[in-house]
Amino acid sequence: MSETAERSHEVSGRKVAIIGAGVMGETLVSGLLRAGRTTEQLIVSDRSPERLAVIKDTYGVEVASAADAAASVSTVVLAVKPQDMGKVLDTIRDHLAPGTLVVSIAAGITTAYLENHLPEGTPVARVMPNTPALVDEGMAAVSPGEHCDAHHLWEAQDLMRSCGKVLSIPEEYQDAVTAISGSGPAYIFFVVEAMIEAGVLLGLPRATATELVVQTLYGAATMLKETGEHPTVLRERVSSPGGTTMAALRELEDHKVRAAFLSAMEAAAKRSAELASGHN
Repeated sequence: MSETAERSHEVSGRKVAIIGAGVMGETLVSGLLRAGRTTEQLIVSDRSPERLAVIKDTYGVEVASAADAAASVSTVVLAVKPQDMGKVLDTIRDHLAPGTLVVSIAAGITTAYLENHLPEGTPVARVMPNTPALVDEGMAAVSPGEHCDAHHLWEAQDLMRSCGKVLSIPEEYQDAVTAISGSGPAYIFFVVEAMIEAGVLLGLPRATATELVVQTLYGAATMLKETGEHPTVLRERVSSPGGTTMAALRELEDHKVRAAFLSAMEAAAKRSAELASGHN
């Protein structure tokens, strides 16, 4: 067995608590189960008893209070809203076994904030996931805290790998990651909406326009991934001189769509930094 396989096998045998059973929390539960974790290796907590009942009935995993869940595992994933993070950390801090890894997937929560609210020496990691994790095509970026060693980092990556692709980055880049992949699906959906509306405007039935746009998006994304070509090269191959594509691209440039995207993503990164500044 290779070192990578051995590591993965060792990590996959550990018990994990997921605190917060919202969209991303449930996504992680289902992804881990599909990736081979057993129901006995997962325990879920949420402040809503009704939500916990749904999770238990749907996935067959153990459910418990946040304190009890944190006390019984080697890894805790915090999938709660940023505004609830302080209260959750105060609830679990005295119940963590020494060396328990704490992973946050809440936007704007810094590793320093986590470390300041947990026992001295607790290994923590900050993750920015995105919603395509719902279909196992997520993009997550992991940043280790001060006490997060290589083994802990591998463990955090392995968790997120169950729902898609994972990168390890310095925490200083998390605001940029939030602007690109964290918020990115919304930009794509926005463009898709506009293209569908254009199809309807041009006389197509909405269902037809939707199928055309979605498959075109999927095909273009697959080309980017499979060919490894720069997007400029792929765009130029579609853009015949004096043709229809060039006419459309001219309109996009005249309306400064490229500049608007740059400004929008800068605004997202700035807002991410503002949110993080309140959790240092």
